[in-house]
Amino acid sequence: MSDIEKASAEAVEAARQSDQLALMLAAVQAAKESQPAPCRHHQAPAGQGAAGKWVAIGIGGSFLAVSLAVSMVAFAIGAVALTVCLVVLRSVWTDFTHRKG
Repeated sequence: MSDIEKASAEAVEAARQSDQLALMLAAVQAAKESQPAPCRHHQAPAGQGAAGKWVAIGIGGSFLAVSLAVSMVAFAIGAVALTVCLVVLRSVWTDFTHRKG
């Protein structure tokens, strides 16, 4: 059997299998269409009450206020440390310049 004959035989087999596949897909599609559609009732989502929303907003606002307060305290500590550092450096510079003169 030559390569052309083998390829021809495989092509015929593939065509036969594709016909079988198409038949199976058509049967599945027909079975799906014959089944009744599921009943779909629209149900409104159960929402949180207004109280739950306001409690969540209050908790979120509280965390925001606390984090803002902590960051302001950290900023104040940094400002005080910088001021002390500048005062000390000014004193050292003054002593250094008076000793030279």
